[in-house]
Amino acid sequence: MTQWFTEAFRSEFEKQAAQLGRFNLAVFGKTGVGKSTLINAIFGEPVAATGIGDPVTLDTHLYLDTRGTLGLIDTRGLEIGRDDGELIKEVTKYVKQMRTRPVAEQIHVAWYCVRGMDRRFEEVEGTFIRTLHDLGIPVLMVFTQVPMREGHYHPDAVELARQIEAKQLPIVGGRPFMTYAMRDQFTGQPPYGLMDVLQATFHVVPEAVQGALTAAQTIDLAAKQAAAQRHINATVAAAAGAAAVPIPFSSAALLVPMQLAMMGRIAHLYKVPIDRAALLAAASTGVATSLGRTAAANLLKFIPGAGSIAGGVINASVASGFTLAMGQAWLTVCQRAAAGKLPTTVEGVVDSAAVKHLFEEEFRKRMPTIRKKDDQ
Repeated sequence: MTQWFTEAFRSEFEKQAAQLGRFNLAVFGKTGVGKSTLINAIFGEPVAATGIGDPVTLDTHLYLDTRGTLGLIDTRGLEIGRDDGELIKEVTKYVKQMRTRPVAEQIHVAWYCVRGMDRRFEEVEGTFIRTLHDLGIPVLMVFTQVPMREGHYHPDAVELARQIEAKQLPIVGGRPFMTYAMRDQFTGQPPYGLMDVLQATFHVVPEAVQGALTAAQTIDLAAKQAAAQRHINATVAAAAGAAAVPIPFSSAALLVPMQLAMMGRIAHLYKVPIDRAALLAAASTGVATSLGRTAAANLLKFIPGAGSIAGGVINASVASGFTLAMGQAWLTVCQRAAAGKLPTTVEGVVDSAAVKHLFEEEFRKRMPTIRKKDDQ
């Protein structure tokens, strides 16, 4: 049973990954402007100087580094303001090649980063931004490391922003986004502006990759929860439509894949790795099966004609109610996992017994027909 479940969950997990696709972000700017820090802050990815793993060489100096639902496109060895011609050539070549390929392989948006306190913006930088726009790539200009005090940005950054706005560059919103990505331990300057950048990015990316962007980012937890809830609701509706038997993970050939797919999608949204997700799912669904039988039995006791046509209707109702409870309980497990708040053993391994207890408590809240033995 355990091996079957693990294989089935992994299969649905991979299907959900394919459906979510990948959000590809191109990040440009001069060396030292804080691109990696910005990416770390919004996506929670440890971006080292050479990336993670082995990036794919798109051209001589253009690289794609994939991390699940996030693809980072960056340049290596070229400096804007010095090698603009070569960089424009490579980006243009890549964009034209990718236009005939699936959406998940294209550049969806570009962030052009400028250190807000540099006090200068070169004309060649404007030319590069216009080139990206002409290639059909939305461009956000992000001012990095801009000090702010009592709600006021540093005047040097404000003046630089004014000069850039006067150039009427084709940038999203027509203005730079002021940010400070990481708290300064010396001055106490808190981070700010990251949500503005993320929301503006959401507004310009294709609808087909918004799910991938939701999963990839780590700062807008409300967006993750809303996406998870939409998927839960869709699965609940599908379960009711299928009029499946109320006992999950047994002979419910239609209901089981729906529920596993729901669990896989939510795990992706919260960036729970497949090995950990499979472990958590196995611990949770063992409880779900037992509680599902109890819920169905308790309900059917009070329904006249449960074995007749009315019984078929009740079966569908129980299946949808069970799926809703299961989805909400699993959502809580994934949220705790993403926040690093699941109990662990002395060896540092996630405590399966604690996960079972958490899932059961959350499940019971949403299936009031289940009573503990002490209450019966």
